[in-house]
Amino acid sequence: MSARMVTLAFSGVQAVRVDVQVQFTGGEQKFFLVGMGDKAVSESRERVRGAFQGMGLALPSRRIIANLAPADLPKEGSHYDLPIALAIMAGMGVIPPDALEGWAAVGELALDGRITPVAGALPAAVAAGGMELGLICPQACGPEAAWAGGTRILAAPSLIALVNHFRGTQVLSPPRAGEMIEAGRVPDLRDVKGQENAKRALEIAAAGGHNLSFIGPPGSGKSMMAARLPGLLPPLTASELLETSMIHSVAGLIAKGQLSRARPFRSPHHSASMAALTGGGHRAKPGEVSLAHNGVLFLDELPEFGAQALDSLRQPLETGEVVVARANAHVRYPARFQLVAALNPCRCGLGGAGRGACGRAPRCQTDYQGRISGPLMDRIDLQVEVPPVTPADLALPPPAEGTAEAAARVAAARALQADRALQAERAAGRGDTSLCDAPRLNAQADGDFLEAICDLDAPARALLSRAAEAGGLSARGWIRTLRLARTIADLEGAASVRRIHVAEALVYRRIAPGTSIGSASADPAKWGAVQAP
Repeated sequence: MSARMVTLAFSGVQAVRVDVQVQFTGGEQKFFLVGMGDKAVSESRERVRGAFQGMGLALPSRRIIANLAPADLPKEGSHYDLPIALAIMAGMGVIPPDALEGWAAVGELALDGRITPVAGALPAAVAAGGMELGLICPQACGPEAAWAGGTRILAAPSLIALVNHFRGTQVLSPPRAGEMIEAGRVPDLRDVKGQENAKRALEIAAAGGHNLSFIGPPGSGKSMMAARLPGLLPPLTASELLETSMIHSVAGLIAKGQLSRARPFRSPHHSASMAALTGGGHRAKPGEVSLAHNGVLFLDELPEFGAQALDSLRQPLETGEVVVARANAHVRYPARFQLVAALNPCRCGLGGAGRGACGRAPRCQTDYQGRISGPLMDRIDLQVEVPPVTPADLALPPPAEGTAEAAARVAAARALQADRALQAERAAGRGDTSLCDAPRLNAQADGDFLEAICDLDAPARALLSRAAEAGGLSARGWIRTLRLARTIADLEGAASVRRIHVAEALVYRRIAPGTSIGSASADPAKWGAVQAP
């Protein structure tokens, strides 16, 4: 006698089909569970046994073998309890044998027969729908799984409720999707007095999705401005919402099936380990870089993070994904995030100039900022020096423009980028495949597409070449400067990138012809005054 039930194994945010095969044979009453499961899976035997006793049902006095196929695929987690129990009940005749056809199941069992919540209900529902199956899940996970759309969802509070449903004595109603909650109040840029150059850089970063770092003494407003970045960003699109929510579902961060279109803003403490940032651990859970997917990762006190943890960010910053390598598997998570960092100029925080300057400058600054590797800094598009706020700045009235006005300009710039991507996709459909790789944000543009959308004139290209020679601009820095200049032109509404746009981009890269690193002027009146060769 045998029975089958479909369940799912998670590999990152992807769910893979697993068949639960249960066989009853003669011999001593024993319960074997095979199929390369971890500790939580092996403990399913006792949870299933206890749940059966809790509902007044005894396991048959026979040898029971439950196989999780394919056997060479690692199985992790407690969500295998429910499919194992359902397959056993189908083999015992408690549930009609054909009732489980067309269904997959995930869920953990309590010892009294209740079905308790598990992580990953949304990606499980999406995967089940792709297999043309319905999903049986815990009642608490029903609102989350219902966001999968066309997938049939059966959310049950207990094993008894499922038995009654399949016998037709108490039919369960399909769950309704959870609420779409509104984002909380975002701090306004009007609260920031002074720091006009830093606010300009924040707007540029929001418009193109660029990485940004603020360098300045304590109390200059670095964290304050970073906290106002989410207010400048548009809400998640439908596809971005699904991607982000699936990651949060695997991490167990979705409560009551409630989703939000607000972009993630993650701010881990500087004591976070490499596994906490990039993902890992016993079950290869997503890290902060993946939880910030389609949003912002803010790293305050950047040099205080471990060097190994910081360098682990280099791959996801380039590729938009992170690979957690394990002995028996490689787990991939999306990690397309916008990095915003804040750091003091030196350990004491005062820097080498102004009142209360560090007495060990410039060596203190060099040693402290040297904790951050050059390749990581090369991946940060805007590097902005934030001076101390003066009493004169604090005495000023609130600025005339705030988050609403800046967000409107950001939305207009992003609309131009989306329109260019759409035009490139149409051109690819007509046979011009050279522009088929068309990202929606300038920070992701590359290759022929980047060259085409920049359309540099001769003075702009000459200025960029001179900056590369004078400041040691790397090949990566060249490309990122072009991306940044294109975003600056988009905020202006310019069709092509001109010399003034390249000049401003070079200032934010802390490079300008004839100047040393970090000494470039940030005065907008001088951006167009740099002479090309």
